[in-house]
Amino acid sequence: MTIAILMFFVILFVLMCILRMARIGALVAFLIAGVISGPYVLNLFQLSETWTFLGDLGILFLWFNLGLEINMRRLWDMRRTIFGFGAAQVLMVAFMMFPILTGLTTWSMLGCIMVALLFAMSSTSEDIQLLTDRNQLNTNMGRQTFSILLFQDLLSIPLLAMLPVFAGKSFNLGATAIDILVLSVALIVGVVVIGRFVLNPLMRLVARLKSREAFVLAVMLNIIVWACVMNLIGLPVGLGAFLAGMLLSETIYRHQVSAEISPYSMLFMAFFFISLGMGLNLPFLGQYWYVVLAGVAGLLIIKFLAIFIVARVRHVPTPDSVMIALILAQGGEFGLLMLQTMKGAGIDALPQMHQEILTAIIIVSIMLTPILLVVFDWLRHHGIILSKYPLVSAEDKDSATKPAVIICGFGRVGQIIAQMLAAKNIPYVAIDLDVNAVMMGRERGFNVVYGNTANDSVMRDYGLTPRRTRAVVIALDNITTARNTIHTVRNIAPRVRIFARARNLADTHELMKLNVAQALPETIESSFMLGSGVLSHLGVSDGKITELLNSMRADNYSALERPVADIA
Repeated sequence: MTIAILMFFVILFVLMCILRMARIGALVAFLIAGVISGPYVLNLFQLSETWTFLGDLGILFLWFNLGLEINMRRLWDMRRTIFGFGAAQVLMVAFMMFPILTGLTTWSMLGCIMVALLFAMSSTSEDIQLLTDRNQLNTNMGRQTFSILLFQDLLSIPLLAMLPVFAGKSFNLGATAIDILVLSVALIVGVVVIGRFVLNPLMRLVARLKSREAFVLAVMLNIIVWACVMNLIGLPVGLGAFLAGMLLSETIYRHQVSAEISPYSMLFMAFFFISLGMGLNLPFLGQYWYVVLAGVAGLLIIKFLAIFIVARVRHVPTPDSVMIALILAQGGEFGLLMLQTMKGAGIDALPQMHQEILTAIIIVSIMLTPILLVVFDWLRHHGIILSKYPLVSAEDKDSATKPAVIICGFGRVGQIIAQMLAAKNIPYVAIDLDVNAVMMGRERGFNVVYGNTANDSVMRDYGLTPRRTRAVVIALDNITTARNTIHTVRNIAPRVRIFARARNLADTHELMKLNVAQALPETIESSFMLGSGVLSHLGVSDGKITELLNSMRADNYSALERPVADIA
């Protein structure tokens, strides 16, 4: 077992390095690693219930992260895109797929309808990860792609409810529609009530503990509880995780939650794609390779054309239309889930061999999407395609929302600096881990948020960028936290100017070693102010007082002797 694990990680590491050099995302590395280590190649692992369980957790974390990116107001604002663009895309793909499937197969009409709808679904897990890796999730193209994916996943509810139709059993459409409507209303009310009266007080209590472990456990408990609730009422557990994310997206803890949960999300998402690769039946794929190849090509081309047409009809710019169509052209994990469910339930709407071919087509299409995106980027970068449309980076599109100054710490020093910036209409954001300071600051109109300034993801999420950020203020009273924050800032924006607050002269010396632009010891500077007042009262001119202070500040306060007691 130990050798198998070692070999697996060596395979994964080599694949990751090779694909990274080729600028292909990590998802393909996970898929190929699953194929190689699976039962049909090296047989290091079997696709057991444990792997499936870990993959299911990956889906939960994916849906939770989606929920964090959206809230009730934004969902309502996107309703036309979700139910307009999303519905049009699904109908167009199904409309183009149905006659082809009817002409090429001997399936029943219901079977062709089902497969056409399954092919209309895309891989939410892969597409969201691709958009995130490419920093495009919050662009106009990314939001429209997300809207389509969200509609597809909402569509999974009635499709699952329609399984009895494909099994040849009775189905009451009216009763099912009423059930879905009642459940939707109940979920919306539940989100509002529980979020306001239960989750907010609970997270505030956990935040006051200042325990990272308690914070992470509270978030995970929130995910699992909502997933269990959805499972009990017969809805997909992923919808519960999505609601859990939406609840937390309404709170001040959103970015800290995202930062803390991100490593776990990536880990379990890796397990999902590895298990997906393990499930690819290579002997069967080799026997019917020409059918699978033709199916993959047909799926990608038809979906690309269908989505591109719908996007252009909705007046989406040509480059965005191409990107949306290319990202969504593959099959999705919901199709795999439906085929597996039909197989387990003994539903024979499709021949068993054809179900295996459909499974292989969907998996291979998922594996090809990141590669196709790399090819597309290369062709566009070299002006071979879309040369009439200039390239605009996602960072440039979103730069207007970034603060010019980031204040780390919102104690007495941070509050005064925030007041000074606000008085001059300079955009800023203050970040602090003290939930009481954050809540009081927000009540008084300050732009202060909850988060750990030493966390790379938190600083990026709150707007720290190499180009846009003009200054960072370290207003923390703990030298260790200040040092860690400076290292984080330097990793993200090496050239940004940092202005630090120090408690005493010793802290000033330590901070200056980290190449900050300025580090003022508050005890000494307050003494200077007090001394200036005394000298002025005694008749010393302002010019001589300024000259004296400048000489005492020279060379990082080197003229000052070490005080008897250097305390704050």
